[in-house]
Amino acid sequence: MNDMSAKVERPNAGPPPSPAVIFEAIVKQLAVAATYNRGEVTLAPHAIYTRHDELYVDAVTLERDGRPPKEEKIGAFKLAGLGALRITPRRFQGSNLYNPAEPRYAGTLLMAIERN
Repeated sequence: MNDMSAKVERPNAGPPPSPAVIFEAIVKQLAVAATYNRGEVTLAPHAIYTRHDELYVDAVTLERDGRPPKEEKIGAFKLAGLGALRITPRRFQGSNLYNPAEPRYAGTLLMAIERN
């Protein structure tokens, strides 16, 4: 007989990523490294917010699998999808592409970089 209450675990799944890592990275303007879509990424997090009761991070990708992107852009990353999330010593400057007045942040923004 099946036990429907048994918890299904993902193989090789670590603990869920902590938003505290993103909060610290935003305050100190330090890049984070993580696995995302089976690749290694280095991100400059600019904002953390909620969408549909999930945490999202808007960040500039600094590196993907050790290579810089062809163009600078801000991407939205679901926090739950960032594995092995950790702060790096790499500092970053806020991107001019980040617009704190975007409607998606209205009432959902938890923390963001400070604009000079």
